[in-house]
Amino acid sequence: MNAPSPTLPQASLDDDALALALASGAAEVLLALRAEVDAAGGSFVAKELKDAGDAAAQAWLAAALAAARPADAVLSEEAKDDASRTGADRVWIIDPLDGTREFAERHADGSEADGPDAGRWRDDFAVHIALWERGAGLTVGAVALPARGQVLATADGVLPSDDSAAVLAGKRPLRIAASRSRPPAFVADLAERDDVELVPMGSAGVKVMAVADGTVDAYVHSGGQYEWDSAAPVAVARSRGLVCTRLDGSELKYNRESPWLPDLFVCPPALAPHLRELLGTVGVVSVAGADFKVGA
Repeated sequence: MNAPSPTLPQASLDDDALALALASGAAEVLLALRAEVDAAGGSFVAKELKDAGDAAAQAWLAAALAAARPADAVLSEEAKDDASRTGADRVWIIDPLDGTREFAERHADGSEADGPDAGRWRDDFAVHIALWERGAGLTVGAVALPARGQVLATADGVLPSDDSAAVLAGKRPLRIAASRSRPPAFVADLAERDDVELVPMGSAGVKVMAVADGTVDAYVHSGGQYEWDSAAPVAVARSRGLVCTRLDGSELKYNRESPWLPDLFVCPPALAPHLRELLGTVGVVSVAGADFKVGA
């Protein structure tokens, strides 16, 4: 596959504008690869398309950051980690393609479950761009949802509609974004309740953005993610006033030597106590400052 190469963003852009340009450019790269498949008749090998998407988006973002911010460090899912970044004052934390499986997947043809989407490309994948700064943490974020033509960013100031009162009054169930294939066991246990509804989707970024735009009420994850899986989505969610913590309520920390983060909790402030109470009913121990335990 021939990787498309959008024009690199200008170095004169401020950090917010650069994050938007980076997310939009990588989205353009990914959509062009799908368009190439369609133009060739629509047949593809999923692994080859996944690999092409990861490589092409990474190559373009690496070139764009090298041109626009050559002095900044970078932590990326698709590049070898340089531990010297932990001593840097500015680190871009990026995931060139979050939801690789969904990027290279169509809804099943002829499946009633897929309804009118049968045969269409899936739209639940994302591009994550975040900036971490020493002493301030995550300061800038942009999450592109290429197949939906959207980029959500810390700079756009869009606040989600808050329907928390309806959940707390028992007028509708609490909607939780959940992995399509591997929801944590405690999330599956929550779904046994009449007052909880799981909404399956791919990509951590898509799930957090579903909370940010009010499509669902919460996203809770265990089993581990890397910093690039959540940095940009968390930056955007925080800019919209959402609670973003570890499951036990402790702080999410970025640009650490090990980029592994065990778990994630995202929801509107009004629902946080209610959700933590529900998590307690399925064995998630919430102790501020301590690792959570399931089934303890």
